[in-house]
Amino acid sequence: MINPKLKAVYYGGDWNPDQWPEEVWHEDIRLFKQAGINVVTVPVFSWAKLQPAEDHYDFEWLDKILDLLAENGIYACIATSTAAQPAWMSVKYPEILPVDVYGRKRTHGKRVNFCPNSKVYRKFAAELARKLAERYKDHPALLWWRVANEYGTYCYCENCAEEFRKWTQERYKTIEEVNKRWNLSFWGHTIYNWDEIMVPSELNDDNKWYQPVALDYLRFMTDSNIACFLNEYNVIKEVTPDLIVTTNISGFIKKLDQFKFGKYVDIISWDNYPQPQHAMSTVALKHDLMRGLREGESYILAEQTPSNQNWQAYNILKRPGVMRLLSYQALAHGADTVMFFQMRQSKAGVEKLHGAVISHVGHENTRVFREVAQLGAELKNLGDSILDARTEARTAIIFDWDNWWAVEQSSGPSRDLKYFEQVEKYYSALYNLNIPVDIVKPDSDLSKYDLVIAPLLYMTKPGTAENIGRFVEKGGTFVTSFFSGIVDENDHVILGGYPGELKEILGIWVEEVDALLPHMRNAVVMKEPLGELAERYECGLICDILHLQGAEALAEYESDFYAGYPCLTRNQYGEGTAYYVATDPEQDFLNGLIKYICEQKGIKACLDVPQGVEVTQRYKGERIFTFVLNHNDSAVTIDLTDKTYQDLITGRTLTGQVELEAKDVLILEGVDRIE
Repeated sequence: MINPKLKAVYYGGDWNPDQWPEEVWHEDIRLFKQAGINVVTVPVFSWAKLQPAEDHYDFEWLDKILDLLAENGIYACIATSTAAQPAWMSVKYPEILPVDVYGRKRTHGKRVNFCPNSKVYRKFAAELARKLAERYKDHPALLWWRVANEYGTYCYCENCAEEFRKWTQERYKTIEEVNKRWNLSFWGHTIYNWDEIMVPSELNDDNKWYQPVALDYLRFMTDSNIACFLNEYNVIKEVTPDLIVTTNISGFIKKLDQFKFGKYVDIISWDNYPQPQHAMSTVALKHDLMRGLREGESYILAEQTPSNQNWQAYNILKRPGVMRLLSYQALAHGADTVMFFQMRQSKAGVEKLHGAVISHVGHENTRVFREVAQLGAELKNLGDSILDARTEARTAIIFDWDNWWAVEQSSGPSRDLKYFEQVEKYYSALYNLNIPVDIVKPDSDLSKYDLVIAPLLYMTKPGTAENIGRFVEKGGTFVTSFFSGIVDENDHVILGGYPGELKEILGIWVEEVDALLPHMRNAVVMKEPLGELAERYECGLICDILHLQGAEALAEYESDFYAGYPCLTRNQYGEGTAYYVATDPEQDFLNGLIKYICEQKGIKACLDVPQGVEVTQRYKGERIFTFVLNHNDSAVTIDLTDKTYQDLITGRTLTGQVELEAKDVLILEGVDRIE
């Protein structure tokens, strides 16, 4: 539970009252109460107003806001406002401003526009965080703290260059080790002094052509942003040790290693902004990834739009019922909050057309407000029932930021090779079966799972192959795909043949990797039926040309000079089984393969439901909550068999055949656990 002062699903979002006259605040409060809002985040981008000059702070306006909230029974997540430094600070201390990858010094503007290694920035940020903590530590409205907003700045200034040299020295200890780890004999880059280390940027093209250096710089930038966060986290914890402190993760999650960042926050908090082309499985995957950052703990949905966004190419409205459906999807996957950006729609600036609970018309007589109020009433009825409930899964997908960066920095084999897209394909196959999935790190304990999938595991860090090997030896089933086991943690090719340290587990040797042109296709031809898999399936992008070294071939390529070579293999390793998918097949193939493996392992969904209906479960002690979400545009019938359940949203008692309207949701609780 985030804070025992409020034992309920937290419902609200980012509120910017400092952009409005005081009379509007009171109208907002009226509407908040009508919509069932119980918490708001303030003040997210108000550093300039909190500290109008270096030697002057002004908290009186924030005092009024927090007091107003408390008087009306609404709580606050207090943000430190440090994502946007005041203009006076940038002008007086220009070293705060970052240098971009092209070597251009930024001027003041935008937000998150600071060098994460600026000591001046960190000094001012820590001072403000301390003053906020000391002033409001006992305020009745305060529930938790949010530091800054959506970290993710990369900087290439001289200060970062110096800190990168220190980081490298601490990591590798000697110049000789740096030369070895970065393979600096390549192209004659050998260094003899720490000062010869340069940041990889567009000024030297090392960000593109020298992957070991570029990879370490991304790791360094993650550590730099973590240090920025801890700079404020630590002072807040000194003052309010019992309150949760976190920061919100941008929906663009690639920039920072969130597994590493997750170690330092008290709770994961993230912003969910699906794009129109995203399948519901993609949204579900990101939720499961957020839950996985702290090994299954519940998390904060910090932002979503109640209607439309403003920064996409096409900012389509959320259709009636979709906001509610997506909110329950977050709860279904482990969130304990439903939060929006923004509470009142801005009247100017880049986000003026971004959706809000209170639109420009300024009253409650809108479709969006009615939907928000409906959801608020429903969440109030849930009380604290689902808070801290966890997900139980027998299946896991290995995900790794270092691997993500390394795959997409690689010069070859194909510019179309995208790590997250490959993970999505395997996740989608499980999602369509309503199989719960944990997202785990390469070094996570795999012993509680029956099936572990590691799509495109290009990088095998020290211990990864051993971890997977132990899992398979003891009876687990492992699935990986093409272009796996190629490099180590420094992007050095593991010599002796692909897939490197995974060869023995998989029982294969990959001789060559063929990157097909965009228009080219091959086919996977099954040697004999495997569950529902039969005959042929198209494939493309990458075709590994491999030889069997103990594994059996389940399918072969149809054409080209490697026609007849294996492209789906199975290997018995110890008491378990390892599968290798040597190409990028059509989704129907992956759906069939994963379904077959799940059937072999006895892994199945908790309910048999029509296509387009998502089912998940959360567990809390002896209580089991079954979420049923109809993503279809039409009603469906759900068969609850002879079991009896209560729908926690409506209070209805349900059994047998139940009709679920388009975009509607059930949260079922029964006496018996569904097996």
